[in-house]
Amino acid sequence: MNAAKRREIFRRFHEDNPNPTTELAYSSPFELLIAVILSAQATDVGVNKATAKLFPVANTPEAILALGLDGLCEYIKTIGLYPSKAKNVIETCRLLIERHQGQVPEDREALEALPGVGRKTANVVLNTVFRQYAMAVDTHIFRVSNRTRIAPGRNVLEVERKLVKFVPRQYLLDAHHWLILHGRYVCKARKPLCGSCRIEDLCEYKHKTSDD
Repeated sequence: MNAAKRREIFRRFHEDNPNPTTELAYSSPFELLIAVILSAQATDVGVNKATAKLFPVANTPEAILALGLDGLCEYIKTIGLYPSKAKNVIETCRLLIERHQGQVPEDREALEALPGVGRKTANVVLNTVFRQYAMAVDTHIFRVSNRTRIAPGRNVLEVERKLVKFVPRQYLLDAHHWLILHGRYVCKARKPLCGSCRIEDLCEYKHKTSDD
């Protein structure tokens, strides 16, 4: 795929959705961090249902620590892998207080030092909250990047690096959200909705489908 095609793809994404954002519900950097930790192998809808009950009661590191492990589990037990996620959240809260005065750090190394926070989670927080040029590659973005040939790669890191290199700079801050939404609702895993796709004429997928 050439640079002109990529530019037009993201121009259309921007035209259709000028201010994209995550579908996770949050009102502070800390809330987003916790929501992203909880969202691993879970849906945003499922996480939002749990945090809608949790955050009004506890939305700071101190408040979640006060709940304790068992108390936190009661709020997030509908989310997959909740026992291990609860342990990570509790430990993350403790470290945020000990190392960062209860604030979410703005650099990758400090974020990735927190339990349950890998490169993807750190990128989501850095990009969404702190508006840094970071590209979080989840299963949707990995699929869309390879299928369309926007940024083909054998693994998540390769796709991330290619996206950062190939996405026009003016669109890079929001590209993460556009690609996730495109993969979630249009370029679906089992059967992409090519006939309804805004970028069908630019996409280089060889096995395009109809919407029948």
